[in-house]
Amino acid sequence: MKKEYLIYKLSESVKTTCRIDNDLFEKYNVKRGLRNEDGSGVLVGLTQIGNVVGYERLPEGGLKAIPGKLFYRGYDIEDIVHDLIREKRFGFEEVAYLMLSGDLPDRDELKNFQELINDNMPLEQKTKMNIIDLEGQNIMNILARSVLEMYNFDDNPDDISPENLMRQSIQLISKFPAIIAYAYNILRHSSQARSLHIRHPHENMSLAENFLHMLKRDYTMLEARTLDLLLVLQAEHGGGNNSTFSVRVTSSTGTDTYSAIAAGIGSLKGPLHGGANIQVVDMFNHLKENISDWRDVEEIDAYFQRMLKKEVYNRTGLIYGIGHAVYTISDPRALLLKELARDLAKEKNREEEFSFLELLEERAIDAFYIFKGAKKRVSSNIDFYSGFVYEMIGLPQEIYTPLFAMSRIVGWTAHRIEELIFKSKRIIRPAYRNILDKQQYIPIKER
Repeated sequence: MKKEYLIYKLSESVKTTCRIDNDLFEKYNVKRGLRNEDGSGVLVGLTQIGNVVGYERLPEGGLKAIPGKLFYRGYDIEDIVHDLIREKRFGFEEVAYLMLSGDLPDRDELKNFQELINDNMPLEQKTKMNIIDLEGQNIMNILARSVLEMYNFDDNPDDISPENLMRQSIQLISKFPAIIAYAYNILRHSSQARSLHIRHPHENMSLAENFLHMLKRDYTMLEARTLDLLLVLQAEHGGGNNSTFSVRVTSSTGTDTYSAIAAGIGSLKGPLHGGANIQVVDMFNHLKENISDWRDVEEIDAYFQRMLKKEVYNRTGLIYGIGHAVYTISDPRALLLKELARDLAKEKNREEEFSFLELLEERAIDAFYIFKGAKKRVSSNIDFYSGFVYEMIGLPQEIYTPLFAMSRIVGWTAHRIEELIFKSKRIIRPAYRNILDKQQYIPIKER
């Protein structure tokens, strides 16, 4: 039997052996995707870190949709962001401090923390050489491998004491920008025959500024502040999102920090989790080409209905950037991002495109409502605007998902610390019911 045929035979067999009747999920009350029938998540843990609010439970039962809220350690993200916008200052380091410690820093604490981040940002020479050796691969894969390699540079990698966990967390938050910037510049050099520039971070810059400096050197202050805002908005989103839950599940085994974070990176890489902003950009470019009048509501509505019917675009029946597992009326992150995105569009002379995107957002929600019926309410999510913002800043699509990781590493490390220090002393182990009847073993000579 040839090896190629064996692979074909095995792949054909799983089409049968992996088939499970959908009715069985209801019969055995299986919570598919760890979600209840009303769409809410199955409660599997407690946390004091992030809180994602999109509905409230009614006394008589059922859920009532409410405007979305996001809380970091009990603080409303709207209050945090509006203060940053009002004072025109950078806030990602402040949010990182808040997430890791549970407390807002005073000026001296924040200054010392910023210095600690910058002190830890430069990469070891071996890590730089490893990134060079991995040229041409997906940057998320390079990020995961670089994180795993950090284990070898750690004098105490398996220690899960609070002090050691905090030290490792700060190092990871610090080094993600450098790893991603270096990886992209090497990819750009190898695939586009561009000059290779390796720029070192500056000690007096914010993390967002240092990243732009290392990636492309030239940037405006509004670009840096907008990137900082995106990092703030995506730093944490509760313990139930797939990548954070992956980190908590892995951490519950007692494994090292680098292995747990690599699991989160692997989860975030999936297109159903971290890659949606790229899909929104692709969809937006398609609509710019196929909608003749960007102000014609009837033309836009008709095209969205054709998209939902799988007649045009990529024929998936999806409108990317619309809908969320928790938010229904509004995603607070999307609302906050629009505030700076509008200013950035003005700076880049792309106000017409931004107005078109706003109209698409409005009409997409309405189109979804008409197509699915009154019971299905949706809102735009942060991905609807984040890809366009990245594009205006001049960031390449290859780093859109790595940028998500660069922000979410804050939430991952905070949840890992909480899981290990205040856990219930149990490894996370849900159940799967086996529905196959007992089989009689057949000796190999009789098969």
